[in-house]
Amino acid sequence: MKPTAPPVLALKSFPPSAGPRPYYVAGLAEHLARFPHVREPHAHDFYLLIYVTEGAGLHTIDQVTYELRPGSLFFLAPGQVHHWQLPPEVQGYVVFFSAEFYLFRYPGPRLYEYPFFDGIRPPVLYLPPAETGLLGLLQRLHAETRAEQPQQVEVVRAYLLLLLELAARHVAAPATGAAALAQQQIRQFGVLLNQHYRQQRTVQQYAEHLHLTAGHLNAVCRRVLNKTASALIHERVVVEAQRLLAHSALSVAQVADELGFDDPSYFGRYFRKYAGRTPEAYRQQHR
Repeated sequence: MKPTAPPVLALKSFPPSAGPRPYYVAGLAEHLARFPHVREPHAHDFYLLIYVTEGAGLHTIDQVTYELRPGSLFFLAPGQVHHWQLPPEVQGYVVFFSAEFYLFRYPGPRLYEYPFFDGIRPPVLYLPPAETGLLGLLQRLHAETRAEQPQQVEVVRAYLLLLLELAARHVAAPATGAAALAQQQIRQFGVLLNQHYRQQRTVQQYAEHLHLTAGHLNAVCRRVLNKTASALIHERVVVEAQRLLAHSALSVAQVADELGFDDPSYFGRYFRKYAGRTPEAYRQQHR
């Protein structure tokens, strides 16, 4: 029988060889050799970055499979389920950190505003070969953490800030005016959606949170992401349903209850409408 849910790994599950730290940095090949179980589906209670320098494979995040190749930079937020298929020659870097580690020095909403953590945009950047700034930072961060150094925690935190800020520049050119406002509204919508998708599934509810009309929120989403707000809400609900169906032993009725559906039959119709098959058929395909 399947476990109730995929394991959720804590930061302390990955002790660095130099001793406990409030972060984890390692070469990708070294990481996979020390912790081979990470090839199986699992989630984390922390944030992580994965940068690939050599090798090619597949990386599945929340049931969506992405190409993994040199120059790939993946971003995962707490709770996302992922697994990968990697060749023996894969090389790169992994960086793990908790929200508390970042927020201790950089408080405020910035961590939740990064576009690659909003649950709406793809969680990967495919960087061109000419882009060496982020790779250089990762190499120096990796070297910094090989042994204890004075003020190392602050140095690592500063490197992390630089990595996230410079990576965010690759998502899109900084917007100004109305475009900047639209992107801010999209980020806020993404945060709200991750908080409330189990209880709130109408555009009007999210629009009220944002002090917008439902029509305006739909228009902003369509302009920035080429999807309606309604489509994004349904996608978020279906992704969570797929996680539970694929990685847990919960019955369909229990999955429905977990996602806030009072009627399992309605959940079945909802899932079939937006996923293209019944919950039972989806589970059978992903056993």
